[in-house]
Amino acid sequence: MNGCVWLKLTPPSTTVTQSRPQLFHIPSNPRLLCSNWVHHTVLGALSGALSFGFLFSLPSAFALQPPSLPTLYSETCRDVQPQQDMLQTGPEVVTNEGLVEEAWQIVNDTFLDTGRHRWSQDTWQLKREDILSNSIQTRSKAHHIIKRMLASLSDPYTRFLSPEEFSKMARYDMTGIGINLREVPDENGDIRMKVLGIILDSPAHSAGVRQGDEVLTVNNMEVKGKSAFEVSSMLQGPNGTSVTIQVKHGNCGPAESIEVQRQLVARTPVFYRLEQTDSGATRVGYIRLKEFNALARKDLVVAMKRLQDMGASSFVLDLRDNLGGLVQAGIEIAKLFLSEGDTIIYTVGRDPLFQTAIVTDTSPLVQAPVVVLVNDKTASASEIVASALHDNCRAVLVGKRTFGKGLIQSVFELHDGSGVVITVGKYVTPNHKDINGNGIEPDFQKLPAWDDVSQHLSKCSMLRQG
Repeated sequence: MNGCVWLKLTPPSTTVTQSRPQLFHIPSNPRLLCSNWVHHTVLGALSGALSFGFLFSLPSAFALQPPSLPTLYSETCRDVQPQQDMLQTGPEVVTNEGLVEEAWQIVNDTFLDTGRHRWSQDTWQLKREDILSNSIQTRSKAHHIIKRMLASLSDPYTRFLSPEEFSKMARYDMTGIGINLREVPDENGDIRMKVLGIILDSPAHSAGVRQGDEVLTVNNMEVKGKSAFEVSSMLQGPNGTSVTIQVKHGNCGPAESIEVQRQLVARTPVFYRLEQTDSGATRVGYIRLKEFNALARKDLVVAMKRLQDMGASSFVLDLRDNLGGLVQAGIEIAKLFLSEGDTIIYTVGRDPLFQTAIVTDTSPLVQAPVVVLVNDKTASASEIVASALHDNCRAVLVGKRTFGKGLIQSVFELHDGSGVVITVGKYVTPNHKDINGNGIEPDFQKLPAWDDVSQHLSKCSMLRQG
């Protein structure tokens, strides 16, 4: 798992304050607390236009490598204190110059120039010296300077977020209790589930969970061997219900069972129904997925199983007008249709020659033929799912060419509660096609007969194997 972040993708004309596919729902004035080693990275890796997918729950194969782990996760017990002292009680006091320099440093460490390729760390260093040569009198002036500084990168997706805009991005809390999980290996190579970030005044924080705690069980079920995404799903439940988690405070502290009341505000993005073809010979499960939020995978699984029980032998997945959401939710949804070992997407970081595959590690939930409906507002996480199913011969695409948003953004929180969205990488389809600026061309403009769908997928599989 990579970093203390939550992700999202977003189309160009969309701002994060709009109610289109955003990320996490959290109490008013939320603040995710992360160690300084990630510059307070929160809500991480956005894929461009409206498509988040948390970095913290991305597979370890994710192309962008995380910083080295802080001593917080050392398993030695010498004078290790619980990390409560590291928790903040609100946005930290920081000078205006310090805030600007913090934003500058994040760009210096992470920015990927995917446009004119004129950015360099040398020229960026000169900009720092120019900007900080004079004192910055007010916080609004500091924010204005950061906006101009980011605008100079000529990247439409790299931008500044006011504290108000930043807090609204907490809407896609995957756990429903306000914590951010990460898989952390210990000295023996065993995986521990750590609380790497926690939202102030969230249910978990109010109940006594702290940054650095190790999660041992969820409702008496051990989490050992499970991924951060799986544990996040275990923590989810209806709003207002409770979940009991056992945590170990610090590296060598006591284990404590804590009951936490869920506060998951995300609404289901899934609508489904059973349809029949004109001849009545084929029952088709139609599923519309409006966005990839915290409930998308879980509710999609429920819909697919119910449709199968109702006799569905084929599926239509409608991703039209789906601008994205949680990238990790998109990745996990793609796995529902793919076979173990299938490539979902490739990620590319600063080194264009370095490409890492995100690969399916499970068996498919369904193997029936799938049609994916797309249009020019199918973007980001939606394009990841569409290309994964298409390139692995699991689905035919029907409709219009997709939007073409394949860049990865990370969202970093600054010390005053504002944030910056930085382009840090891009996605490439399993067939090695660059999504960004190109989109994905559908196989058909109008819905074909199901016999044609089956023939198309069969031919695709033969060509792929041959």
